[in-house]
Amino acid sequence: MTTSSRIPGFYKLDPESRFQKLVEFSGLPAEQLRPLQAVDGGMAAIADRMIENAVGTIAIPLGVAANFLVNGVDYLVPMATEEPSVVAAASNAALVAREHGGFHTSGTAPVMIAQVQVLDVADPQAARLRLLEARDELLVLANAQDPLLVQLGGGARDIEVRLLASVDFRALVVHLHVDVRDAMGANAVNTMAEALAPRIAAIARGRSLLRILSNKADLRLVRARAVFDAGKLGGAAVVAGIVDAYRFAAVDPYRAATHNKGIMNGISAVVLATGNDTRAIEAGAHCHACRDGRYTSLSHYEQDADGNLVGSIELPLALGLVGGATRTHPVAQAAVKLLAVKSAVQLAEVTAAVGLAQNMAALRALATEGIQRGHMSLHARNVAAAAGASEAEIGPLVQRMVVDGHVRLDRAQQLLAELRAPSR
Repeated sequence: MTTSSRIPGFYKLDPESRFQKLVEFSGLPAEQLRPLQAVDGGMAAIADRMIENAVGTIAIPLGVAANFLVNGVDYLVPMATEEPSVVAAASNAALVAREHGGFHTSGTAPVMIAQVQVLDVADPQAARLRLLEARDELLVLANAQDPLLVQLGGGARDIEVRLLASVDFRALVVHLHVDVRDAMGANAVNTMAEALAPRIAAIARGRSLLRILSNKADLRLVRARAVFDAGKLGGAAVVAGIVDAYRFAAVDPYRAATHNKGIMNGISAVVLATGNDTRAIEAGAHCHACRDGRYTSLSHYEQDADGNLVGSIELPLALGLVGGATRTHPVAQAAVKLLAVKSAVQLAEVTAAVGLAQNMAALRALATEGIQRGHMSLHARNVAAAAGASEAEIGPLVQRMVVDGHVRLDRAQQLLAELRAPSR
């Protein structure tokens, strides 16, 4: 056993050798740490290419949401999530939406923003104009960094110059707008920003500092809407309850945070399943939720003239079909093949529909039976397994926990002992 986390050359080792170092460091039997390793040796090699110091992989359940009809096309949607009821809820909401044509979506061009920060500019107002005058020169320089992207119909489209100021900080920031086509776009826009920074600094007569993309991808918006039949939902009272629940989230950021988390339950599950960047998507979505200076709901609900519930959503979704884990991870590749989407915009539109479905299902549960009934019945299976129940014991144990309304590990252990006790 060693007590130092300083392991020279650790990054040079293969995953198995790194694992042995973990055993030495922890002093634990190898079998206690064995779950850290990838079951499949091939996945260990893939993980080692994807990240640094890889030891193994962690498996997240991958389910498939059914019933999705988006712009007249049927989809089975892969969703990777550890949370019970998410896939079932999305599938159920999608079934209700089919009554009135499913989901209708639209999206803007896949334009990402790269930022170049410039400091120590003596005349920022004039510098802004000098940079705008050099727009064409800067776009040519940017596009020279990625001729393949330009060949595919993408590339740098425009620049914007912003002036930022506070009590102790002043900076000029250039935004480069880049159509990244079917990529998420981080590598492309970062490369362009790096190349432009010296020239931008020279024109502005300052010094460049940060040169990086923004995850506030508000030029890459996706919209989805659907009509949910009042009868299928349970009647006019349920529709009214859902609208009132939405209004709560619209005006109260404490409620909006949980409301939007429900949306991201669906969106992040699709993002993860397809090998995209869940952190970037989450950051962009929550930033968009406070674009008007106050954090609010990403979705909107109202009642139409026929009494049905109409749901809609708009948010940035910077998803890609090329590059990154989408092209590296075999599960992500299979998920994309199952979806059969032809573009990153189409993937984003389906994902937005899942987010809206997930949100509507959560609001329906909250406005009727409460969120716990369906969620906890599924969660109870995990609790039963954690208590040590066998496959044959899980069903009866779950039923008893749900009936008495106490889905807890200590209660599961108590009930399991009672189930196993010899009858008197």
